[in-house]
Amino acid sequence: MKLFAAALVVGLFACCNLASAEQIDLSTWTCKKFQSADKDEIGIILAWLDAYYKDEDDPPIIDTDKFVANAKQFGGVCAANPTISIVTAADRILGK
Repeated sequence: MKLFAAALVVGLFACCNLASAEQIDLSTWTCKKFQSADKDEIGIILAWLDAYYKDEDDPPIIDTDKFVANAKQFGGVCAANPTISIVTAADRILGK
């Protein structure tokens, strides 16, 4: 499962045109920074978090309805708590 998640993230990076090749260190990102990021970065981060918070034995399935619902939850949690880290928000929403 982790291998699949890594392949998904690599695929997203390959198909997205980021302004510069950079590393995204989520441990330093606040909700405010996340919300002000561009659409491509937000998509990459949400996809990575979705895969990271899955159990290793989960089937390699992306539940798009759940993914969209989680993305909306990120919007709500981050709007209400702009100074918390995106990792803290992910822990609350995705439950690890």
